[in-house]
Amino acid sequence: MEQHVLQGRVALVTGGTTGLGFGAAKRLIEEGAFVYITGRRRDVLDAAAERLGPSARGIQADVSSKSDMLGVAETIKAGHGHLDIVFANAGGGHATPLAELTEEQIDSELGINVKGVILTVQSMLDVLGDGASIILNASITADMGLPGFAAYASSKAAVRSLARSWTTDLKDRRIRVNSVSPGVVPTEGYGHEQKLSDADIAAYVERVAKEIPAGRVGTAEDIGNAVVFLASDASSYINGIDLIVDGGMTRVYAGQN
Repeated sequence: MEQHVLQGRVALVTGGTTGLGFGAAKRLIEEGAFVYITGRRRDVLDAAAERLGPSARGIQADVSSKSDMLGVAETIKAGHGHLDIVFANAGGGHATPLAELTEEQIDSELGINVKGVILTVQSMLDVLGDGASIILNASITADMGLPGFAAYASSKAAVRSLARSWTTDLKDRRIRVNSVSPGVVPTEGYGHEQKLSDADIAAYVERVAKEIPAGRVGTAEDIGNAVVFLASDASSYINGIDLIVDGGMTRVYAGQN
C-alpha cells in the first residue's frame, strides 16, 4: 500500500481556487491531507472544491478581513478540531509604473499580500497544533528589481521577513515557518491580473524559458511539490528559510534579467 507523507493531516490553503493555490491544494490532497481552501467568489470556490474532490472543502473568505479569517478558523475547528498545515498563498498584483501607482493599488496589494498573510496566520493560532508547519507564498520579484513591480515586490519581501520573525515567535510551540518563492509560473493570473493575451503569454514563456537553467518555466505542480516538502516531516529541521523554486533563474543569472 502506498504511503502518503501527509496522511491524516489537515491543511488550509488561502486563495486555493486557481493557480498556485489550487496546484498546492491538489498535491496536498494527493499526499493524504484534507484541505480547506478559501476564495472570495462563491461560484469559483465551489467549482474548485468540486474539482479537488471529497478531501477538500471551500470556505468563502477575504484574507484581508480579520472576521472572515476567524470564521475560517471556527469552521476548521468544528470540522476537524485542529490544523496541521497552513499555506498562506492568497495574493496578487500587477505591473504599474511608479508615477501611475495609485493609493487604491497600493492598499490592495499590501492589504492582500501582507495584511492578509498576517491575519491568516494570526487567526489560525488557536486551531494550529504544536509542531505544525506554516508556509508563506513569497516571490522571486523580491530579488529582481523589475520595473513597475515596486509595490508587489516590496510586499513579497515583507512576506519573507514575516517568516523569519514568526520562526522565533512560535518556536516554543515547535511551529515551523518558511516561505516559498516561485519563479516564472504562468497561471490564470497572467491574464486576469497582468492583462496579457494568450499570444502575449506564449511569447513571454518562449523568451524567458531560454534564460532559465532548467530550460522551462515552472508549473503549479512544481510549487505544490515544494509546499508538500515544507509541510512534511522530511523538512522537520528546516525553519525560517525562503525556498526559491525558479529553475535556477535568479541564483544563476542574478542581475541579468
